[in-house]
Amino acid sequence: MKKLYLILLVFVSTGLIANAQNDPNAKKILDNVSAKLNTFKGVTANFTYTTKDRKNVKKGSVSGLISIKGEQYYIKQGGTEIFCNGAKTWNYNGENEVTVSDVDNDSRTLTPQKLLSNFYDKDFTYKLVSSAGAYNEIQMTPTDARKNFKQVNVFVDKAKNLITKAKVIDKSNNVIEFSLTNINTNATLPDSKFVFNEKQHPGVEVIAN
Repeated sequence: MKKLYLILLVFVSTGLIANAQNDPNAKKILDNVSAKLNTFKGVTANFTYTTKDRKNVKKGSVSGLISIKGEQYYIKQGGTEIFCNGAKTWNYNGENEVTVSDVDNDSRTLTPQKLLSNFYDKDFTYKLVSSAGAYNEIQMTPTDARKNFKQVNVFVDKAKNLITKAKVIDKSNNVIEFSLTNINTNATLPDSKFVFNEKQHPGVEVIAN
């Protein structure tokens, strides 16, 4: 779940503005994705992510649901849930504990909050590496070597003009592959969906982080 929390929302990042080091072809594609995403009032989708080791041996696969509205998001994977209203994040273990923390814009990790803002514009270089078939593949590399991953490849569906797949390579050369399906870009989502409701979970311990 932690890996999902760190990088899942690369699919729906809305602020990919290229700087002088970036490929103008990649910029054009990502700008078009951003423009389209900004017209959506709410997005829901099913997701799957698969982990593989450096030898390309599959280690596991997980699926779940995601909802997005502006800088707010909700992720459900089995019994565990993550809520974020743009200011605070709640991590609920599905049983007896929820950890609440302020959104940290200074963290070195790649969080969904950052991927939904312009915070990281200066933190990546990227280039178009393939336009074959149904996808444009763009390779993104963090400029800060302290990041906990070294490369993210996103796949822009040419027909949908959306990022629907991604491959993340960490510093140990392990690979996490994501995909989104059943994407609804016209979802009506109340703000309450992105806040953990303690009254609906009596007895749950709230831990401030």
